[in-house]
Amino acid sequence: MRVTGVIQAGGKSTRMGGQPKALLELGGRRIIERVLDAVAPVVDDVLVVTNTPELYQFLGLPMVADAYPDHGSLGGIYTGLAAAGGDVAFTVACDMPFVHPDVVRLVVARASEGDVVVPRVGEQLQTMHAVYGKGCLPHIEGRLRAGQLKIVGFFDQVRVVEIGDAEVARYRAPDVAFMNVNTPEELARARALAAELG
Repeated sequence: MRVTGVIQAGGKSTRMGGQPKALLELGGRRIIERVLDAVAPVVDDVLVVTNTPELYQFLGLPMVADAYPDHGSLGGIYTGLAAAGGDVAFTVACDMPFVHPDVVRLVVARASEGDVVVPRVGEQLQTMHAVYGKGCLPHIEGRLRAGQLKIVGFFDQVRVVEIGDAEVARYRAPDVAFMNVNTPEELARARALAAELG
């Protein structure tokens, strides 16, 4: 089964004062480079969903613009999955500095078992660190056309495989592995953590 890694870099970074979160430095590298380093070894190819391709040209990756602009993360998931050369897309947010290759592998390894493979931490499904199969496209498109943008909104129409936090914790603490950097405070915390983790 061919897996395309999709990095979602379409957000407006409003809570970060409009500065693209993906390009912030953390531990001597940009966050998006850290994400790419974790994802690339596990998948067959990688693309970036972005409406500002000039910012990410330095990565040397194929880029695709949002098919449904201003339709949030669900629109980004649809865009990446539709553009993916693989049978499935491993979709990840560009602002997750502590994505771990073994946690990515854990999710990708179960891609053939369902239409969506997603880690769960407590009540929270990690929908921006998940595998989506091509069979999800019509269901997602239906939601987008209806303006229903909650990612889990279509999950009752497809086969969903959940990965428990205990499995994730074998490789990295779930609250670290799935941490997002949305605010200056979170960035400061992430920088301290990066120094700790080396």
